[in-house]
Order: sequence, then structure tokens, then C-alpha cells
Amino acid sequence: MDLFGMLYLDELSHGLANLSMFPYFDIAHYIVSVMALREQPGALDVSRVSPLACWFSSMLYCFGGAVLSGIMLSEPLVSPLSNGTSVLLASIVWYLIFYCPMDVAYSCANLLPIRLVLSGMKEVTRTWKVLGGVTQAHERYKDSLLVMIAIGWARGAGGGLISNFEQLVRGVWKPETNELLKMSYPTKVTLIGAVLFALQQTHYLPLQKHHLMLFYTIFIVVNKSRMMLTGSSSSPFTPIESVLYKTLFTGHSSYAALTGEAQKTGTDNGVSSRAASNTTKVSKESRSSGQNSSSSPFKGDKSLLKAKEESKAEYSKKIR
Repeated sequence: MDLFGMLYLDELSHGLANLSMFPYFDIAHYIVSVMALREQPGALDVSRVSPLACWFSSMLYCFGGAVLSGIMLSEPLVSPLSNGTSVLLASIVWYLIFYCPMDVAYSCANLLPIRLVLSGMKEVTRTWKVLGGVTQAHERYKDSLLVMIAIGWARGAGGGLISNFEQLVRGVWKPETNELLKMSYPTKVTLIGAVLFALQQTHYLPLQKHHLMLFYTIFIVVNKSRMMLTGSSSSPFTPIESVLYKTLFTGHSSYAALTGEAQKTGTDNGVSSRAASNTTKVSKESRSSGQNSSSSPFKGDKSLLKAKEESKAEYSKKIR
């Protein structure tokens, strides 16, 4: 493309495509992943009670995508742990984040400038993971677009997709946090990347692979940096999701109508019951106040006189 040559994007995209993830980008991925685990409720307590469970949870955070995609492709579960160097690096990061003296490692990595750089490097690895999953599925199932999307999604966002299993390792069971029920931003952006790379692999998307890698990487890195700097957790896809949901998935049905009528009836009953209880309460209070006033007829007059004297005193102070 002439436009890419004029903007020097062709050389940049080739340089990005030939960039090695080991060791610096992989270490950044391990640091951010283990920090995310440490910030989960109860993770520090687990690290003190059972270091083995904490280490296993950290490995799931670091290699969850490889584990899930391996299961889907009928590969051995221990294959992600076959790379001893990567496991050793992830284990060193885990120990420093959880057990470093004076908590120096976590405190330094949690500084905003450092964490911003580490998170950006982690997002770069997301591109390689998604592309690796799509390419691996394309080698086995050349014409299956759905399989390529599923494997790329699992490879790039496996840590989030198996979060319920990881929570079980720490003795926590929260099925309402399932990513399929309520997707987080990383899971959504990984799914979009898997769709794009799968379309490119099957030649439905007329774009070179290294160009798509450049565009996708810039998008996820810039958006992640924006979310961290502004402290916002809102997804940029929310307006599109809202329009699609209202257009495609909120059709009228008899069940929805019956449910709405039932909710309306229940609301009306609740309002009427609350109104009746409030009326009863007011009548009781009026009776009790009447009794009190009858028992002490001069109490109200004394309070009125006292209030008038106080107002006069304040007015005189203002005049002075």
C-alpha cells in the first residue's frame, strides 16, 4: 500500500511483527498478571496460609491462555509448563510480588509511570497471543472460522475465562463473576482481535497481517493507557453494545409482558401497603403528640418564647 509507505508505517509494522516477546515483554506480562492476582480480595491471606495455592493461582494468571487453548485443542495440560525458563521467570516474579522484604517490588511496580509502561507491554503480548492462537487453529482447521476465533480468544484472554477455576484454587466460589455472564474490557477486546485476525487469515479482510498487528496493538495500548490515566473502567464499545442489544435482543415477547405486569402489580401493592403503614404511623404520632400537649399545655409556649429571645439576641449582635 502506497499510504503505508508514505507514512513509514510499513517499516514500523514489519519491525513490530519481528519484535521478540522474550524476555522483557513476557516479564512485564508476568508482573502485571501477578499484581492483578495480589489485588484480588483475600489473595494476600492465601499467600500466607498456603504459598503453593498462591503459586498455582499465579501460574494460571500467567499461562491461563495457553492452558485453555491447549485443552480446546486436546493438548496435554502440562504443555504450558514445559518451558522451564518461562515458568522460572514467572515464579521469581510471583515470589517478589508477594514475599519481597519491605514489599519493595510491589510498591515500585505499582507506581503509576512504571505500571503504565508494564501494562502497555502486556497489551503488546496480547496481540501475539491472539495471533498465535488463530494461526495454530488455522493450521489444523483451515476453513473453520469459528474454531480460529475461539482458540485466539482463549489464548489471549484465557486467564479471565478460567477465573472461576482459579478462584476455586484459592477457596473462593463466585459464579456470578463468570466472564461469559459479564465480560470485562480485556475479554471483549481480545474477542474483537480474534475475529479480526481470523478474518485476515481466511482472506475475508483485505489487510496484511503485519499492518493489522500494528493497528490492533496501537488501539489496545492507547486505550489501556487512557483508562489508567483517567481512572475510568468504561469500555469504548459500550455505545455500540447498547445499540446492538436494543436492536437485536430486546424483542417483545409474551413472557416479558407477563413479567412486566407482575412487576407493576407488585410495585403497586408495595406502594399501597407503604402508604397505609405511613398513614397509620402519622395517626399514632398525632395521637401521642395530642396527649403530650394536653399533659403539658405550657411547654409549647415556653419553647416559643425562648426561640423569640434567641432570635432577638442574634439580631442585636448583627446590628452591633
